[in-house]
This record gives sequence, structure tokens and C-alpha cells, in this order.
Amino acid sequence: MTARTAPVRTAPDEVRTVTCVGAGVIGGGWAAYFLARGYRVRAWDPAPDFGTRLRHLVDAAWPALTELGLADGADRANLTVCATLAEAVEGTDFVQESAPEDLELKRRLLADIDAATADHVVISSSTSGYPMTDMQTDCAVPGRTVVGHPFNPPYLVPLVEVVGGERTDDDAVTWASDFLRAAGKSVITMDREVPGFIANRLQEALWREALHMVDAGEATVEQIDRSITDGPGLRWPFQGPMLTFHLAGGQGGMAHMLDHFGPSLLSPWTRLDAPELTPGLRDAVVHGCEDEADGRTVDDLVAERDRQVVALLRATGRA
Repeated sequence: MTARTAPVRTAPDEVRTVTCVGAGVIGGGWAAYFLARGYRVRAWDPAPDFGTRLRHLVDAAWPALTELGLADGADRANLTVCATLAEAVEGTDFVQESAPEDLELKRRLLADIDAATADHVVISSSTSGYPMTDMQTDCAVPGRTVVGHPFNPPYLVPLVEVVGGERTDDDAVTWASDFLRAAGKSVITMDREVPGFIANRLQEALWREALHMVDAGEATVEQIDRSITDGPGLRWPFQGPMLTFHLAGGQGGMAHMLDHFGPSLLSPWTRLDAPELTPGLRDAVVHGCEDEADGRTVDDLVAERDRQVVALLRATGRA
């Protein structure tokens, strides 16, 4: 990423109009989310019947969004279905592209969006795997292009991973992160491009192991799903895998966990190669857990986790 003189952009908390390019499941989910947050949404997709499909997606999402609580001014009537890309980006404050995962298509489309959109507007891509460095190659103003990787459905799942490419301006990454936070999203601003980003890397590791077990006849699909929904999945909504293992170390926390169970990283349980547990890696993980705990003791975290797991069990009818 690069640092250049920042263009004058609309303040992240003053954005009023958002453009969604691509109206499939992800693009439609983005449109529904932005409408529920009170934005005016202009949408375009090359499919001739996309308007009908998009309105269907928005209507299907609206009951859940209504239950969660709509922002002031939220109205499905704020959706404008546009006939051309140029019309969709006219007067917009932000663009979210959600085209299919095809690198050449992404390159061409981002270049077209770039050419049609005012230079100060940040352009974000919903790609789930391509680095922005590979997608921004044909853009005349690549400095304002970022990845804003959501999770399906984007109108309910709060996480968005934001990262720029080699030709992205630092201020564009900062602006996109600030805007998405102002829009109510939980944002991870990544320090650098990582293949598959963060959450997808972890998700794919679990998926890969599941496929190995099914292929080897070691577990059924139902057993695998239940192993998560009735097991660690009950903890993960509140504390991710790092803090989960921090607590597994008892009062010694992650330090005890790594020192005591570190050799098991090389066990034959997994089909994935394990990293070497160097002193540097050990310390980085231990310190990361301490930072994330932010002063909370192991007892504090245990009590917090248990309260939240009980609440989740009741909410999901398991207790």
C-alpha cells in the first residue's frame, strides 16, 4: 500500500448514497444491509432481470433486519435500480462491487467502475479470495480500490475484512474501514494482503479437515456439523479459537497450553502441516491472548464465556 496526498472524500459518518455493483446473493445482501442502515442505495448488474431478483432478495432479508432494528430513515423505497453502471455511480459516496469470482471479470469491472466514478470515491470489492493487487491492474486511479470482504449473509453477519493492494493509498483503507464501522460493521483492517484473508483461511482449514474425514470414512457429514454446533461453535460466538485455548490452559493460560500441549501440534490428527512452535511464535501467541484479554483474568473470561454460552443455549432451544 502507498501513502499519497489524500483526496477530499465525504466523511465516513456523512455518507448518504451507496452503490452496489452486482446483485447476486452477496451484492443483494449488501444492498439490503445498507438500506436497513438508512442509506440510499443505487444498484446495477448486467443481468436484464436483476431488479426483480434484487428486490426479492431485499424483501426476504427485511423481516430479519426489522427484528434487529432498522436505522432512522431505513426504507426499501430508497433502492434505485439503475439501467447503466454510469447511472449507478452518479453522485455516490461509496461503491461496493460484488461480481462473481473470476479474476479477469473483476479486473475489467473494477476498471469500468473506476472510469465511471468520481476520483475521490472509494471502490470496495467483495472478493473472497483475490488480492486487490491482482484486481486493480487496469484501474486508472487504483489508489482508491480496496477489498471489503464480507460474510454471507452480509446483512446479518457483521464481519468485514478490509485490505488494500500494492497500489492502494493508505487513506483509502482507513476511510473504508471507518465508513464500514460507521455503517455498523465489525471491521478487521488487515496490515497486508494475505491469501484467503483471515477468516476464510481459518474456515477453509476446518472445511479441509472435514472433507478429509468424510473421504476416509472417519466421520459423517452430520457428525461433523454436530461436532461444531454442539461443541466449540457454542464458544466461538464470544471467544475465538485463541482465547478458547487460552482458557484450556487453566490458570496458566496460553503459556501453559503451548508449553504442555505444544508437541501435539505435530500429532497425526490433522491432514495439515503444522507450524514449528518456535519461541517467537509461542511468545507472539501468548502476548496476543494477553492483549485480547485486556486485563480480564482467566476467572473473568471463564465467567463471561459461561454466561454467554448459557444464553446461547437458551436462545437456540438447547436448554
